[in-house]
Amino acid sequence: MEGESRWTLADITALFDGLFAQRYQTRLVRGGDEPLYTPADATTPYHQVIFARGFYASALHEISHWCIAGAKRRQWEDYGYWYLPDGRNAEQQAAFESAEIAPQALEYLFTQACGRRFHISVDNLGGGVPVDRDAFQARVMDRAQRYEREGLPKRAAAFCHALEAYYQQGLSCEVAIAQGIARLQ
Repeated sequence: MEGESRWTLADITALFDGLFAQRYQTRLVRGGDEPLYTPADATTPYHQVIFARGFYASALHEISHWCIAGAKRRQWEDYGYWYLPDGRNAEQQAAFESAEIAPQALEYLFTQACGRRFHISVDNLGGGVPVDRDAFQARVMDRAQRYEREGLPKRAAAFCHALEAYYQQGLSCEVAIAQGIARLQ
């Protein structure tokens, strides 16, 4: 089993920023307890994809959300979506799961490109409702297969390619970024 040192925050940040900082004025930023997307403003001249607590998996998940969000949504904090923390009721959990299928499907594909193990997240450990983790995972995997058949969104495809080039093919970060940028053209 590969050690965690294979996947560094410096690498994932360099790959993301190398692909997207100039073209989309967006950077990947290590954050605190909660992830957040913030658009550029008067104090920060670039958009920030902020991932939680320095977790590599959180970075991949938040990048997945960013890759799906359209230009309009990328102008709003957290893309204008609602988020209710752990402890959701059945209706809230169903809405959460519906909103999480596509991002977790992309996260799965990114995780595969890195050679890591994917962990599904129903993100409601303290909720008072039963969660069918297996059914949710099946829906995420179905969506991932659909992405593989029909193609990923443009930014996701570029990022996934850069991850594969770096982690699977052993190319340098610079070459992986250049190949990813070519996919954005």
